[in-house]
Amino acid sequence: MSFFTTILLLAGAGVLVAGLFYTWSFGKAQKRSDANLDSQIPGAVQEHAYIRNPVFLTYIIVLSIALLFVVYFAVTTARY
Repeated sequence: MSFFTTILLLAGAGVLVAGLFYTWSFGKAQKRSDANLDSQIPGAVQEHAYIRNPVFLTYIIVLSIALLFVVYFAVTTARY
């Protein structure tokens, strides 16, 4: 494996591990709540609903990494 591929692999693994811990801690916090209602949405998230949304951030990050991967392979395999 090349150095760039190893870095991409480690970055992807880091995102997966961070997402796992974030989801785990969020699930534990929801399980501990006594009310059946949703909790209050923080003000920073209300102001920036799309920027602070983890689903949108995940899509943006994954698509950026995929685009970088495609560009990397296009540049390294191009025959001039």
